Amino acid sequence: MASTSAYPPPPPYYKLYKDFLENPDSAPAPPPVIEGMYTMFGSTYTTDDLLPSLEDQGLRQLYPKGPNIDYKKELKALNRELLLQVLELIDVLVERPSQYARRVEDVALIFRNLHHLLNSLRPHQARATLIHILEMQIQRRKQAVEDIRRLYISGGERKQGFCFKNH
Repeated sequence: MASTSAYPPPPPYYKLYKDFLENPDSAPAPPPVIEGMYTMFGSTYTTDDLLPSLEDQGLRQLYPKGPNIDYKKELKALNRELLLQVLELIDVLVERPSQYARRVEDVALIFRNLHHLLNSLRPHQARATLIHILEMQIQRRKQAVEDIRRLYISGGERKQGFCFKNH
């Protein structure tokens, strides 16, 4: 039986950084950035941030192709189709249980199309989230400046005993 320590010693390469505080150039350079294809845990990945099409994944696309997709309309249509297919699956399970496999595949295809359509909206979501975060930061900073002006400068006179609040 092997014993293990709650706090094992650091790996041996920590010695490469022993003179870092005196000479930051003494430490080894970081590894180069990975570009292109790489393998991790037996699966091949790429550094290209592209959403593969459904056809590339061997699936049929249930919504129109092209750059001008009305996402709201297509998501609603796929959602209605999903509800219809789930009801048909329930009907098949009650009436003809041996024929359920095709209905399950249809439901899975609709889910994959919904998932793909939602994933294609991720860049827009990220951009909108970033804009919102920046607007909130601007708002907080403006409020902090206003608080400082209101509390610190009152009619051109300094108030005694002022301290800044953490925002």
